[in-house]
Amino acid sequence: MELELDTFGTTALILVLAAAIAVLAHRARQPLIIAFIVVGIIAGPSVFDWVHEAEALELFAEIGIAILLFLVGLKLDVNLVRSVGPVALATGLGQIVVTAIVGFGIATLFGLDLLAAAVVGVAITFSSTIIVVKLLADQRELDELHGRVALGLLIVQDVVVIIVMIVLTSLGEGTTDVGAEALRILLSGGGLLLGIAIAMRWVLPWLLDRVATSQELLIVWSVAWAIGIAALTDVLGFSIEVGAFLAGFALASTRYREQVHASLSGLRDFLLLFFFIVLGAELDFAAIGAQVPLAIALSIFVLVGTPFIMIAIMSLMGYPARVGFLAGLAIAQISEFSLILIALTRDVGLVGDDIVGLITLIALITIGGSSYLIPYSERIATRIEPFLSRLQRRNPRVPEPATGSGYDAIVFGHGRFGTQLIRELVDEGCRVLLVEWDPFAEVRLEDEKIADRVDVVFGDARSPDFPETLPLHDVRYIISTVPDVDTNLVLAGALRHHGATCPIAVTVHTDKQASAYRPALIDDTISVVLHPFRDAADDALDTLRRLESARSDDES
Repeated sequence: MELELDTFGTTALILVLAAAIAVLAHRARQPLIIAFIVVGIIAGPSVFDWVHEAEALELFAEIGIAILLFLVGLKLDVNLVRSVGPVALATGLGQIVVTAIVGFGIATLFGLDLLAAAVVGVAITFSSTIIVVKLLADQRELDELHGRVALGLLIVQDVVVIIVMIVLTSLGEGTTDVGAEALRILLSGGGLLLGIAIAMRWVLPWLLDRVATSQELLIVWSVAWAIGIAALTDVLGFSIEVGAFLAGFALASTRYREQVHASLSGLRDFLLLFFFIVLGAELDFAAIGAQVPLAIALSIFVLVGTPFIMIAIMSLMGYPARVGFLAGLAIAQISEFSLILIALTRDVGLVGDDIVGLITLIALITIGGSSYLIPYSERIATRIEPFLSRLQRRNPRVPEPATGSGYDAIVFGHGRFGTQLIRELVDEGCRVLLVEWDPFAEVRLEDEKIADRVDVVFGDARSPDFPETLPLHDVRYIISTVPDVDTNLVLAGALRHHGATCPIAVTVHTDKQASAYRPALIDDTISVVLHPFRDAADDALDTLRRLESARSDDES
C-alpha cells in the first residue's frame, strides 16, 4: 500500500506506528529494539512500502549511532577501566574468542564462505549493554556477583567492538598501497589522539566549567562535540563511530560525565529507533529466507551455549558453576552493536544484505528470548542445580578453615549493602570475617580501605557443610546480605546444626521475601530479617521529620 507523503508526513506516520507497536512490545515485556525493527519491516517494501526516500531517516540513524558510542566512551573513564581487573578481562576475551570460533564453525557447516562465516562469528559475540543493565537492574541483581561480572565483561566487549570497527574501516578503504595507507592512518590517528589528549588536559575542563552553567547549553555543546569529532574522524578516513567514541572518552574523566550522560540518554534512545527502523526497512525476506535454519541454530547457540561457555571460563578462575551460569544467561543475546557492526561490514563491501538479514533475525530471536530468561535466571539455576554441581570444577578453591578467635561478626556476601554494613562494623571496632564466593573480594576491600580489619574466606553459602569450617562459637553476630530466600534458609539451618548460638540476620528486598521467613523466625533458626531499602526509607523520613520539627521550633 503506497502513500504519497512528503518526508515530514512519512516520518510522522512511522513515528505514530512506532509508538503504537512500542506500547504492545512493552506490555509483552519485549525490548523496544524488537518493536522498532518490526516497524521498519512494516514500513518497508516487504509490507506497506511507505519508505521511499530514506535519506532523512538514515541521517537520524547515523546521529543516533554517534550519540550511542559517545555515551559508551563517556562511561569508560580511566579509573573504571583500571577497576575492571583480571576477571572481566579474562572472561570477556575468553567469551569473545570461544563464541567467535564456535559461531564460525556453525556458519561454515551451513555453507557460508569463510569471510562471511568469520564476520558472523564475530558479530554474535557481543551482548547488549542496554538490555543487560535494564533487566538486571529490574531484578536488583546489578550488585550481585554475577551482575558485576556481566557488567565488567560488557565493558571489555565495548572496547573490543570499537577496535573491530576501526579495523573494518581500514579494510574497507580498498587501497592498493598498504604501506602508504598504514602510514596515513598512523599519522592522522596519532595527530587526532594527541589533539584530544591536549584538549582533555587543558581545554575541556576549563570549557565545561563555563558551559555547564546552563543545562540547555551543556546538552547542545555535548551533541556538537560528539558530532563534530565524529565528522572530523570521517574526514580523516576513520569511521564516525570511532570519532564519537573518542569524543565521549575525552569527557569521561570530568566531573560532568554523569550529568551529560543523563541529559543525552533520552536523545540516544529516540534517535536509535531510526537506526532499527531503517534496518528493518532494508530487510529483504526473499534474500534471507534460506538463512532461517542458520539463524535458528546460531540463536540456540547464543541462548544456550553462552552460559556454559561462561561456566567453563569462570570455573577455571575459581568461581562456582552457578555464578558462571547466571552471568552467562545475562549476556545470552546479541547486541545493538552487532547490528551496527554488520551494517558497517556491508557498507565496506565485506558481506551482502543476506548476512545483515541473518544477524537481524538472530537479534530478534535472542533479544526476545533473553528478555524472558533473565527474570527467571535464579529459578532456572535452582532447578538445574544438580546438573550445575556436576559441571563444577572440583574444589576450585578449598577454603582454609577460619579457626582462630577474635571475630565479632561473620558476614556472608559483599554487595552494596554488605560493604556498608562491614564498614559500620569496622567503625565500631569489630573484627569481621567475610564469606564470599568471589575470589577477588579482597581486592575490593582494599579499595574500600577496610581490609586491615576484615578477613576473607572463599566459600559457598549454599553448601550445608561449609559452616563447619567457620568459628561459630566466638562471634556475636552472623549476617547474610544474600537476598535469596532458599539460600538463607539452607544457610541458617546449617549454621544452627554446626553450633551457632548467636543471632542470625538475613536480608530481604521485598515484603514477600520477608514473609517466607516466618517459620524460621518462630523456631528461632533466624533471629531477625533486615530490610535495607525500607529501613533506609524510614530513616530518611525520620531525618526529614526532625529537620521539619527543628525548623518549626526555630520559627516559633
